[in-house]
Amino acid sequence: MLPFTRAQFFDVFASYNTAVWPVQALAYLLGLVALAALARGGRHANRAVGGVLALLWGWTGLVYHGLYFSSINRAALLFAALFMLQAVLFVQAAVVHDRLRFARPSTPTAWVGVALVVYALVLYPLIGLWTGHAYPALPMFGITPCPLTLFTFGLLLLTIGAVPWWVLVVPVAWSLIGGSAAFLLAVPQDGVLLASGVLALALLRTRDRRGSVSAQRG
Repeated sequence: MLPFTRAQFFDVFASYNTAVWPVQALAYLLGLVALAALARGGRHANRAVGGVLALLWGWTGLVYHGLYFSSINRAALLFAALFMLQAVLFVQAAVVHDRLRFARPSTPTAWVGVALVVYALVLYPLIGLWTGHAYPALPMFGITPCPLTLFTFGLLLLTIGAVPWWVLVVPVAWSLIGGSAAFLLAVPQDGVLLASGVLALALLRTRDRRGSVSAQRG
């Protein structure tokens, strides 16, 4: 049993989107910056993509969870802490230690990543509009948890080399928590989120295992 109603849930989005405009446009711009950096490649690009993810996770944790969602759900304060922790982890992994290397490999795993990125940027809000969640009562890309998590998985699938396991813990946890909204709150666009964490883990584990075997044979 959720501590809030469906109407309260969408009212939070309406208040949030109205108050923070035009941050939504900036989030899309940052998403495009991340994709442009990924296409360019290189160490500076890795830092740029990681930096964008850190900014988006930090904002969503502090502002959406901490200041808005917490008004109807006390657990949002815990979510805020986890999202801000995830922002720090992206800084550590991508900016400080260069352990996330983004690229455009032509593999099935990478194409799943592309699909998740497109879904988060374009299809997620369109499905929301089609099912009657008119703006501003609509989860927006980059500054709300669910589309941000989908975008994150998409980018992590567009990496080469092993992804540190500790970078995946919070996104996978949120895929299960947030994905439950697909059923409990009738948010059909979150149906993909529910499966995305398990799918990303399976694909990354399989890819990394194959890379390890290839390196040993080489």
